[in-house]
Formats: sequence, C-alpha cells, structure tokens
Amino acid sequence: MNMYCQSAFHQLEIVVASLSEILGQLNDEDLKYRPTSDKFSVGEILEHLATIPAADGKVAAGATEEEMQSFYDSVSLTTVHDISTTLFEHFAQLKFQYEHYSEDHLFTEITSWWNVTYSRYEWLLEIVAHMYHHRGQLHAMLVHTYNRDPEIMLFE
Repeated sequence: MNMYCQSAFHQLEIVVASLSEILGQLNDEDLKYRPTSDKFSVGEILEHLATIPAADGKVAAGATEEEMQSFYDSVSLTTVHDISTTLFEHFAQLKFQYEHYSEDHLFTEITSWWNVTYSRYEWLLEIVAHMYHHRGQLHAMLVHTYNRDPEIMLFE
C-alpha cells in the first residue's frame, strides 16, 4: 500500500478505535436514543458508521445505485455487538480492497451513481471525512443530549 493510503488508513484506525471505545460504553437500550424525531437515533448513526467503509468502498469501485440499494437492504444491525463486529469487518474489507490497488488504479477516476467523479484515492479521503463527520455527530448527541460524555480522545 502506498504511503498516502497508509496515512489515510491510520486516520480511519483512529476513528474505528474511538468508535469501539464508545460502543464499549453503550448497551443495546442506548441505541434507541433519538434526540431529534426525524433524524438518526444513536443506533442508526452507529449502524451507518459501521457500514460506511464497505458502502463507500463499493462506491469507489463503481457500484450502481441498484447494487448500493441491495447492499443497504441487506444490513440490519440492532445490537452493540453486531455494530462493533460489522465495523471491524467492513474496515478490514476496505483495507484489503485498497491494499490491492496499483497507483494507476488509485488515480483512476470513478463516477458515482449520483454523478460525482473522484479518483479512488479521493474516494478514500471522502471515506475518512465521512467517518469523522458522523463520529462527531454521535459524540455531540451523546454529550449534549444524553449527558453521556465518553471521555475519549477524538484526535491524536
């Protein structure tokens, strides 16, 4: 894996480790917390976070809208254990995918089904941003709505 991807994966490892710490402090009942009625619950945002590496990896590989819908339809994570297991599995899957890209593959542009074009490397950067974004939302939900500060390092 090239140096740039190694650095991006290091950042993903930080996010995954911090999410694992948060998950270790929650129980299945906590997943039902929903601070805003028409927005993600704690469980739904964690399910989304657990699927991002696999889902966005599929986008980076050129998956169609139908393939993505089928993927999302196949996912149902309802326990802390299921979310944690899936997060690590999907992270490992993404890492395996990127370890096998040559530099030419990394810089090949892929257009998503919604018509956004990035190189595979730029899709990887988008995955890092996507994970940090939703982890920040989760952290804010827990701290500001439920008074549950996980007291973890969010950045190195």
